[in-house]
Amino acid sequence: MSRAALLVLADGRFPAGGHAHSGGAEAAVKAGRITDAATLEHFCRGRLHTTGLVAASLAAAAVLGLPTPELDAAADARTPSPALRTAARRLGRQLVRAARATWPSPELDALAKEFPKGAHQPVVLGLTARAAGLEPLDAAYCALYESVSGPATATVRLLSLDPFDATGVLARLAPELDRVADRAVVAARRALTEGVGALPAASAPLLEIGAQAHAAWPVRLFAS
Repeated sequence: MSRAALLVLADGRFPAGGHAHSGGAEAAVKAGRITDAATLEHFCRGRLHTTGLVAASLAAAAVLGLPTPELDAAADARTPSPALRTAARRLGRQLVRAARATWPSPELDALAKEFPKGAHQPVVLGLTARAAGLEPLDAAYCALYESVSGPATATVRLLSLDPFDATGVLARLAPELDRVADRAVVAARRALTEGVGALPAASAPLLEIGAQAHAAWPVRLFAS
């Protein structure tokens, strides 16, 4: 395992398209649910324990070698919003392109052929981590960090929030991120014997509703 590979994959500058997505923050800002660093922290904590946990468990399960079609179907079932499913597959397709250029792998080549329109991003993230020689816990950390760093970065632009305050939010969430990463890996290992139904299915209805409303906006700064 290479810790340097983990840094490359988790780097916000890795060309996987995540910079164009706010993780629901744009809709939450417009709805008045994010107004400052404190409300950003509440929002990110909610994402961490719901969609973040789900994404992390899917990514960890992919590293462990659970069948990709089953994981992709499980991701679909855990994403009620058509807008979010579309965004997840678009991000997955972009991540496959970046991953194949960075860590060439027969598994990634097969994934690109099997899902030409893109598999769900957390599943692709797990297969990318596997190709990079990373562990399930590494993939879980990447997924969880993305789940909170995306909204934090977007809010700096949306609200002109002080970047130091946004980074402080991420630092305060770090102990919880550690615990959720461990939960995600435990669930992924259970899924090896119990099937993908053992993976978490934590829901965040306001994110789903916000995503559908956001997709219909005529003008928006972020794709989701």
